[in-house]
Amino acid sequence: MNNSQALSLQLFLKADEFTRIGNRAVCKAKAENHRLGIPNIFSRNGCIYYELPNGEIVKKESFTEV
Repeated sequence: MNNSQALSLQLFLKADEFTRIGNRAVCKAKAENHRLGIPNIFSRNGCIYYELPNGEIVKKESFTEV
C-alpha cells in the first residue's frame, strides 16, 4: 500500500467515525424531542415534513400547533 492509499484509508475511516457520531447524535435528539413532545422536522425531496410525538407524519409549510 503506497502513501496515497494509506491516506485515503485514513480519511475514509475518519469520515466513517464522524458519520457514526452524527447518526448517534441525531437519534438521541429525535428521542429527546419525542420525550418532550416536540415534533421532529425533516426534509425529503425538497418537502418539509413534521413527525408529531404520536408518530403521525404531516406535510406542512409551517407548524402552528405545539
